[in-house]
Amino acid sequence: MKRVPLWRRYARFFGPDPAADAKDELRFHLETTIDELVHRGWTPDAARHEAERRMGDLRALVRIGARIGGKMERRRQVRDYWSDMLQDARYGLRTLVRDSGFASVSILILALAIGANIAVFSVVNTLLLRPLPFPESRELARIGPPPTPCGVSCATFSADEFEEFRGQNRTYEDVTGYEAYTTPDNVRITLGGEPQSATSIMVLANFFQVLGIQPAMGRLFTADELRGGPHPVALLTNAYWRREFNADPAIVGKAMEMNGGAVTIVGVLPESFDFGAVFSPGAKVDLFTPVDLTLERHWGSIVALFGRLKPGVSMAQAREDGLRIGPTTYHDVTQPETKGQDKDGFLPMPLRDYVTGKLRRSLIVLWCAVGAILLIAGVNLSNLLLARAAARAREFAVRGALGAGRGRIVRQLLMESLMLSGAGAVLGLGLAAGTIAWLAHQGAVALPLLNSLRIDGAAMGWTVLLAVLTATLFGVVPGLKITSGNLQEVLKDSSEGAGLGRRHERVRAALVVSEVALACTLLVSAGLLLRSFVRVLDVDLGFQPERAAAIQVAYDEIGSDTVAREERRSVVYQEILRRVGALPGVGAAGMVDLLPLGPNRDWDTPVPQGKTFAPGALPAPLVYVISPGFIRAIGIRLHGGRDFTWDDGPKSERVVLINASAAHVYWPGEDAVDKILMRGNEQDRVLGVVDDVHEESTETPSGAQIYYPTTQQQPAWAELVIRTSTPPASLGPSVLRVLRQINPNQPATELRPIRTIVDRANSSRQFFMLLVGAFAVLGMLLAALGIYGVISYSVTQRSREIGVRMALGASSGRVQRDVLGNTLRLALIGVAAGTVASAVAARLIASLLFGTSPWDATSYAGMILLLVAVAVLSGYLPARRASRIDPIQALRSN
Repeated sequence: MKRVPLWRRYARFFGPDPAADAKDELRFHLETTIDELVHRGWTPDAARHEAERRMGDLRALVRIGARIGGKMERRRQVRDYWSDMLQDARYGLRTLVRDSGFASVSILILALAIGANIAVFSVVNTLLLRPLPFPESRELARIGPPPTPCGVSCATFSADEFEEFRGQNRTYEDVTGYEAYTTPDNVRITLGGEPQSATSIMVLANFFQVLGIQPAMGRLFTADELRGGPHPVALLTNAYWRREFNADPAIVGKAMEMNGGAVTIVGVLPESFDFGAVFSPGAKVDLFTPVDLTLERHWGSIVALFGRLKPGVSMAQAREDGLRIGPTTYHDVTQPETKGQDKDGFLPMPLRDYVTGKLRRSLIVLWCAVGAILLIAGVNLSNLLLARAAARAREFAVRGALGAGRGRIVRQLLMESLMLSGAGAVLGLGLAAGTIAWLAHQGAVALPLLNSLRIDGAAMGWTVLLAVLTATLFGVVPGLKITSGNLQEVLKDSSEGAGLGRRHERVRAALVVSEVALACTLLVSAGLLLRSFVRVLDVDLGFQPERAAAIQVAYDEIGSDTVAREERRSVVYQEILRRVGALPGVGAAGMVDLLPLGPNRDWDTPVPQGKTFAPGALPAPLVYVISPGFIRAIGIRLHGGRDFTWDDGPKSERVVLINASAAHVYWPGEDAVDKILMRGNEQDRVLGVVDDVHEESTETPSGAQIYYPTTQQQPAWAELVIRTSTPPASLGPSVLRVLRQINPNQPATELRPIRTIVDRANSSRQFFMLLVGAFAVLGMLLAALGIYGVISYSVTQRSREIGVRMALGASSGRVQRDVLGNTLRLALIGVAAGTVASAVAARLIASLLFGTSPWDATSYAGMILLLVAVAVLSGYLPARRASRIDPIQALRSN
């Protein structure tokens, strides 16, 4: 028999070769058969031919053998692999249980970091990545002009414009909308007991069909109800149906009393639909009624439009379509001069971008912040694992001497890292779930889709990815580092952690420096955002929200005669203000239809008498209808002239108040008091000039504003504003009792502090600032833990050296100073690198800052000093321990 070459035998050390094994096996059987035939008297050539004939197609047999051998080899490898992994897992679990303190600290650090990342990912996923909660939501578009200072007023359309655009467009399957000027608690519902307030949204009849919403019960609105329909109808939200009607399954077809009239309930919307979460963040909507375009036509621009694009139509095509239609539409078909008034207004924007687009940069910054937290936590884990591996150096040396390869040792450390990371991810998932549940119920935060936050499949996948990446990236470093030296040398030294030298200490110091740099970047960024938030709070709002409160007043206009209605309104309002003003603690009271920092609207553009302006040169001022006393009640400063009085009635001269910005536009450099504004044929005399009031937000400048008296103009709603010297909550029952004495149908409405309106306007900035600040503090604490770990380990490793120095006369104070100096050196190096990174980060978040420079020295200095102080404090405990080392004990232990 022919022997197998030696080189092939030695080649087996480099891995199995099933094909070669099959050939060797066949060759053995072939040679054996030939030898037997030759022994029987066959010639060698004949014996070979006979043997090959008996065995058949040798090449096919080789392929079959190679395939079978390959399968067996792969099964063996998989079996051996999982067997080794199971051994590593069992051993790792035993070592972690034995070192429970290390495991607990590591798992807690990772849980905080991974939990924060899961929570923020869930927010980002909900607001930016996940589709809106409507079928084929990518086809939905908000229709309106580019953003303008006048806010909602410039982004709404008249009934005529809606009908013309809906009929002429070629790119939308359908167009719909809702009435944009809606205030909370705007309707009065009576269900057999005392009246209750509720929030109703008026929508176009095809509103839910365009969104793709199907009712949970009953039906949606019909096209006839766009023109009023045979009788008033309403759709209930699922939450309102459950809360007020006890989830009555027979609710469809029943009637309820709304604002004194009967309304038929035609359906209940699904639980998944939340109007406020998408279109009005923070608002709680109770029911919907159809817009009657016939009645609402004279109100002007009231409808916020959106539509569903036809399949295959792009936003660019819809934009071109809107630019084509705009110049041909009439704001009011009865007035030819209004043609093309909103020619550039019918521009589409993806509904997703309209809802969450403003938050994109803030969310990305927040995501980067938690990413930095994960890096800091990972570096901490790597540092802890490196210290632990150094303490186990003799163990690894013994395993290496017994035949364990470096790869097996690295795999063991990686397995332990995976176990720590997995436990941290499980605990972090629980922390994130609690955080998400808390965030989803923060109604005071005006963020869209907040109530739909949840831990979904994407968040679970993100959790697994974070756990694996953290374990792999930060767990493999200690393994590679510990096996990079000569493990055999460790066996020659009897001291714990011997053989590693200062090389590993330098690695751990470098890791700490990176932690400090990341923490410095987070702290400076949080400091800039905090300073911006303080600047926002310092903005002069134009009114004084402290000690002011508002309550919605139920008041129904009666009669068709305008003068009679205005005279009756004047009498009722005077009586309300007289009685409320007499309550203890009330300093001033007044009425207004729309509060600042809420819904707003414009009517038309008045022109100063005797002046001419180019078309579009004058802004359309935002309009407020107020009673005498409102200016004082809400705390608006009057610069010149006088406030309204009750003598400014419907039969007296028409009068107005304007703000400083309007006065500057109409009469620059002149005194606006007693000047005349023309609105068509009507003349309005300017009685006084007041401060600018922020309308849209505290961060955007004010535009032109005009105030009309309730005695001469019909208000859209009625809000009673009072200024009180007592807490508003204690005054609420007394105010409600007075209102019910005048109008028994007054619903039980809350007296809301004006400060809550301001806080809601600032809530999104406050929300992001608090989260970034919390992550910055967490990063600082993790960095402090890293510094403490490195310095403490250094003290332990140098205990003999310190003992010798103290035996030679070094004082405790000198030892403390040396250790603290080492701490300060690491902190300052990290701060230097972090300052450079902070400057880069500050430029990236510059658009999120308000009234604050990205190079604000106070923020940089304050945060850097705080970080250095925390770092020194972290090094103080190891320094104190070092100064108490007993030289004799230190020398004996070595």
